[in-house]
Amino acid sequence: MSKTLHLAEQLIAQRSVTPEDGQCQPLIAARLAPLGFACENIESGPDTFRVKNLWAKKPGRGGRTLVFAGHTDVVPTGPLDQWTSDPFVPSHRDGKLYGRGAADMKTSIAAFTVAAEEFLAANPQPNLGIALLITSDEEGPAVDGTVVVCEQLQQRGEKLDYCIVGEPTSVERLGDMIKNGRRGSLTGKLTVKGIQAHIAYPQLGKNPIHMALPALDEMAKTEWDRGNEFFPPTSWQISNIHGGTGAGNIIPNRVVIDFNFRFASVSSAEQLQQRVHAILDRHGLDYELQWTVGGQPFLTTPGELVAAVQAAIRAETSLETELSTTGGTSDGRFISLICPQVIEFGPINATIHKIDEHVRVADLDPLKNIYRRVLEHLDALA
Repeated sequence: MSKTLHLAEQLIAQRSVTPEDGQCQPLIAARLAPLGFACENIESGPDTFRVKNLWAKKPGRGGRTLVFAGHTDVVPTGPLDQWTSDPFVPSHRDGKLYGRGAADMKTSIAAFTVAAEEFLAANPQPNLGIALLITSDEEGPAVDGTVVVCEQLQQRGEKLDYCIVGEPTSVERLGDMIKNGRRGSLTGKLTVKGIQAHIAYPQLGKNPIHMALPALDEMAKTEWDRGNEFFPPTSWQISNIHGGTGAGNIIPNRVVIDFNFRFASVSSAEQLQQRVHAILDRHGLDYELQWTVGGQPFLTTPGELVAAVQAAIRAETSLETELSTTGGTSDGRFISLICPQVIEFGPINATIHKIDEHVRVADLDPLKNIYRRVLEHLDALA
């Protein structure tokens, strides 16, 4: 059996619904320690939500370091009776490997672990330093995982040069897309206040839903920016509206609107907040607004890392990969604060978070080979 496939099956068999790790990180550390990696377990969070993180590093002779980053936690399975097979028993059907986390992202972790093993077998004293940053808090709140490790590394003065996050980025064929950045996420919870009254006597009340609508309409029609060559324009979307008492004859005294920006690197969270407040103030609303920055945008322009990944994909698959910044957030947003070049690359993402999540078995070793080729390419530069 392929070493990558075998390790992927071992990882899938671990019941690691966020924030649990199962025994994934000990499995990985046990393979890395004999290769000269210093393996450090970093735990964070309350006892009721304890997050495990693994930081493993083998220094190189040239001073530069490539980090492989990933998460061992998975989303809940959903209804078990809808799965064709147990989501935590790796299963094979029609050339596919099934199990929760197969695509997101236990096969990536298996692939870059085996890639490091093969690379070091051929290069016992590499120029390039290699590190792995593995967390069990990516699918959850993401406050005790990668962000905590990055903060500690920054405090220690650790220098990171390149990072590959093993998120599933391929669309139709392995290697057809990599992410060289992600949009930022900014969430607002807007409460517009009115005066409750009997609906038959509107002159005695102030309907906050009516008052909010013109401002919401203006925000929906606003061009926040035009994006750039890497990012689409910033988008603003309402996700929830809550108002009313449930009775049909009462004007409510408040309405709560949840909205979200997915914003390009040409805008900042602060600029967007200021513009929203200006619109609300112009419409004379009595309101409260709570903000949550889910992540800042990051962008890695074509350079050494992008070129190395493109060359590796081309050599292994003959594909010319597409650079993209689409999709949601990832832990790359934290790593980019301490690492100048961050990209995401992994298997096909068509079944992530779905019932009967799977990957093509035939993609596992090519994925591992691409990661190994990147190591070889960057080692020559270190």
